[in-house]
Amino acid sequence: MPAITRINPPELGTPPGYSQIVEVAASRIVFIAGQTALDADGHVVGKSDFAAQATQVFSNLAIALRASGCTAADLVKLTVFLTDMGNLALYRQARNRFFASVTPPAAPAVTLVEVSKLYGPDFMIEIEAIAAA
Repeated sequence: MPAITRINPPELGTPPGYSQIVEVAASRIVFIAGQTALDADGHVVGKSDFAAQATQVFSNLAIALRASGCTAADLVKLTVFLTDMGNLALYRQARNRFFASVTPPAAPAVTLVEVSKLYGPDFMIEIEAIAAA
């Protein structure tokens, strides 16, 4: 099992749902490519529906984690790309559902940015991840 320590110095404030610092001692580091709202057949799920896309992205992330022998508890870093920061609340709802069933609780370090577009014209969110195992 990796040793994952989440640190939130009071001088940096209390982050909502993530950690300012994640320290890791692990035997494996797993890098997961950016996950989008594609289903197993390569079709976009939730065209023009951010909530549906976010749910699919986290579902795809869970599949990638399982394939590498990890769970959401092993996530140490997420990079989240949104095409509209107006969807931040919906992203946080999907993220909170994703992490709600994780024991011990996980709060990876997160970078979240708005971008003008993603690689497909219908994508509204993409998440890449790093896990430690």
